[in-house]
Amino acid sequence: MKVIKKIDIYLLKNFLGLFLATFFIAVFILLMQFMWMHVNDLVGKGIGIGVLFEFFIYAAATVVPLALPLAILLSSLISFGNLAEKVELTAMKAAGISLFRILRPLAIFVAFLSIGAFYFSNNVLPKSQTKLWALIFSLRQKSPELDIPVGEFYDEISGYHIYVREKTPRGELLNLMIYDYSAGFENAKVMVADTGKLAASTDKQYLTLDLYNGESFENLEKKQQRATGTTKSIPYRRETFSHKRLVIDFATEFNRYDESILDDQHVSKDVTKLVHSIDSMQGVSQTRCAEQSEQLIRERYFGRENRNGTVQIPAVITKEERASHNLDSLWSRLSINQHLQVLTTAQDRARTYRDQIEYNAILLDDADRYIRKHEIELYRRFTLAFACLVFFFIGAPLGTIIRKGGLGAPVVISVILFIVYYIIDNTGYKMAREAIWPCWAGMWLSSFILLPTGIFLTYKAATDSPLFNPEAWTTTFKRFFIRIRRKD
Repeated sequence: MKVIKKIDIYLLKNFLGLFLATFFIAVFILLMQFMWMHVNDLVGKGIGIGVLFEFFIYAAATVVPLALPLAILLSSLISFGNLAEKVELTAMKAAGISLFRILRPLAIFVAFLSIGAFYFSNNVLPKSQTKLWALIFSLRQKSPELDIPVGEFYDEISGYHIYVREKTPRGELLNLMIYDYSAGFENAKVMVADTGKLAASTDKQYLTLDLYNGESFENLEKKQQRATGTTKSIPYRRETFSHKRLVIDFATEFNRYDESILDDQHVSKDVTKLVHSIDSMQGVSQTRCAEQSEQLIRERYFGRENRNGTVQIPAVITKEERASHNLDSLWSRLSINQHLQVLTTAQDRARTYRDQIEYNAILLDDADRYIRKHEIELYRRFTLAFACLVFFFIGAPLGTIIRKGGLGAPVVISVILFIVYYIIDNTGYKMAREAIWPCWAGMWLSSFILLPTGIFLTYKAATDSPLFNPEAWTTTFKRFFIRIRRKD
């Protein structure tokens, strides 16, 4: 019994060290990929180190559920590949220990890790995502840091294009040209100056641009037309100045969005809130659909709008003919002018019905889209945790079969398998998002495909089947075709 316990401890130590290393590597890679997607929200905004660190922490927490399956796959593949390559796995089997007994302590550890992943996704992830997206929205509204380049137009100040030919070490701008179209392109102003100095106000809500020894040109034709109503030609006004100050609205401070704006979003809810939101919106959607159906039947069905007197039925139509709905008889009794009137009325009604139905469809589609987003997020909490188990039963048996440890073949195989998983999972997500498949089918698609793969690899590893032996596969196919021929 002591030998078995020591083996369990030995396996756990080997696996845990590799798991921690691969987990941090996976988090770092996924974090860099996430940062690259939002690089425009970070670069050139002049934000402090504290805000950047906060962004990194929240983003790292967001990628943890995706990094866990990759880390488990890679660590289990390397761990069992090392055991097989060093003949330690063969020695354990020779001592009478089966592969399932060897896998048991690690499987239990991964099972608890999956439970922890679900707890993290359900409790920590909604809070980190709420803080992250509130921070991203705040960064997107942050004005860029003032750094006017030399020799090109700077357009980061709304309503102004500034061109600077030279800059002094003291921050003075030389030979400026400014296009001011803050009042519209039709009322644009052009200013040139020998020297200028740009500074922010004390409350960081305005910019002051002091210009020295320059001229300004302003188009007055539109202003003259609005003031007098005449079309008298007044092309522009020229002004020469020794000093001119421009005050420009430009909030440079960092203002945070309130996190409450995301309270009704799917990313900020746990499983209980997601289920409650889905049930509530389904009830709203069903009520809205029933109300729309009743309204169409009550007001539009079979010309019931006639009760309001909006459509006049020709007097030549008798009540008996109208009740029998004999269209041929009714049509033949009408004159040509009445034919045109009926056709025009029918066409107008059809357009009205179509517009009403399209509007109702938009209302229902908004509710359905809201429900799908919440259902996708609900299933994602379970699928990412379940993927940890699936990847363990893929990586561990595959490591015993390929008998290669280290960071060579295991890394290549892990990356390929994870790419396949990501493609399948993303395909299912898009199918669910576009309502092509039910949400549960789209989100569980990757698990449905990879779980049989894990079972197959575990069976092959337990029976010591030569999975990558070409001769064995050739013999298997020959036997298969021989059996088919005998049946024929």
